[in-house]
Amino acid sequence: MTLSDRDPITSSKNQHIQLVRELLAKKSARESRGLFILEGVRLAEEALSNGFTPQLVLYSDSCSSRGLDLVKQASEAGCAAYPVKRDILDALSDTETTQGLLMVMHVSPLSMPASMDFMLVIDQVRDPGNMGTILRSAVAAGVQAVCCTPGSVDAWSPKVVRSGMGAHFHTPILNKGWEEIRTICKNQEKPLTICLAESGGGTSLWEADLKQPLALVIGGEADGATPEVKESVDHYLNIPMPGGFESLNAGVAASILLFEVVRQRKHL
Repeated sequence: MTLSDRDPITSSKNQHIQLVRELLAKKSARESRGLFILEGVRLAEEALSNGFTPQLVLYSDSCSSRGLDLVKQASEAGCAAYPVKRDILDALSDTETTQGLLMVMHVSPLSMPASMDFMLVIDQVRDPGNMGTILRSAVAAGVQAVCCTPGSVDAWSPKVVRSGMGAHFHTPILNKGWEEIRTICKNQEKPLTICLAESGGGTSLWEADLKQPLALVIGGEADGATPEVKESVDHYLNIPMPGGFESLNAGVAASILLFEVVRQRKHL
């Protein structure tokens, strides 16, 4: 059966519609099923161009020709693709302006590298926009893996996926407890020095040695990292702020820290 031969889904009680609604709304559903939702042409292009095959594609008659090409590509790769009545898909969408294209994807099949010298740890970051910004900056800076501790916003939630702008398809993003993260750092061929960004003290970012194998920890917006993390890191880092402001947005601070690592390592 070709795409054009399929009758559109016209009921909001359809099993595929109910699955998508559940994945959009519930972290527990995403975790138990190992699935998440992406919407729109650009994210779909990022996913498919990086070798990610959807489990399910839903599209409406508002989907652009560019989007329909992606639907065809996914269908030819073995993915189930179904047309959906426009108002049903629009009501389902997590975005204000739907592009008529929605994909159900498997949560990151990317594996953590066996050997690393640059890892990012996200601890207690709860704002989806900040999480997405941090993930984008991490990919751009060449981070080899991202570990998210319990208490952080779900990295696979619709808002984080949207604000990540495709970062999820470029580097492993894994949920790990702090003790497991410490073990990973210590078990590298060259153990990773664990550095925590802290506005209240520590070594100035410009004076710290960030060329060494490194795990950079970014704490939450309100209270920073958990006491468990603070008690067991190797070094504290701070970003000099001559203007005297108390702290920076977590996404901005992470970006500054990540690209100082890039700057210091550019001649390695």
